[in-house]
Amino acid sequence: MAIVAPSLLASNFLRLEEECKMINESEADWLHLDVMDGRFVPNISFGLPVIEKIRKATTKVCDVHLMIVEPEKFAEEFKRAGADRLTVHAEVCMHLHRNIQQIKALDMKAGVALNPHTAIASIADILADVDTILIMSVNPGFGAQKFIPHSLKKIEELRRFLDDQKLTALIEVDGGVTVENAQQLVNAGVDVLVAGNTVFKSTDPKATIASLKRVNR
Repeated sequence: MAIVAPSLLASNFLRLEEECKMINESEADWLHLDVMDGRFVPNISFGLPVIEKIRKATTKVCDVHLMIVEPEKFAEEFKRAGADRLTVHAEVCMHLHRNIQQIKALDMKAGVALNPHTAIASIADILADVDTILIMSVNPGFGAQKFIPHSLKKIEELRRFLDDQKLTALIEVDGGVTVENAQQLVNAGVDVLVAGNTVFKSTDPKATIASLKRVNR
């Protein structure tokens, strides 16, 4: 079964406690938390104070995705706020290996994210050290975007590389994930489905999450 990680960015921020309760009662595995700084991406979302409150309201794994510059300055604070998994972008980390080791030393699972234009080859030397590779299948910064079709080839390439090297990192995909394309994504090699509007704008979010959970490779 796929790991399902609803993205809180698409939730109703006036009802965060209720949204967390719904996720707690659902079959979701993780809660995906997008942190944006208005510098690396052209948007600002939420930060440490909100994550601290969410951590107290959810029983799910907190999967924090940092779309920020200089993430090393804040890793310890995100750990204290309650992050279980911390993902940084390859594009902003001049010393990516150091960033990954920092996250692991703080006893969090470490992930690396790639924008749509960034090649898998650029992180080949770090794949043995990470727990998650997050493939962005839209340009980061905003929700409700359409899936970029070329992302499928990228996922397939990454799956082959991981399998050939017998590496155990999870492949996560974020952007334009729907009930309709989830099976195709998992067939291509995805382990973790991040779904925002698909879940939170659904008339029955729990049922939508259950549908995503039923997708098998």
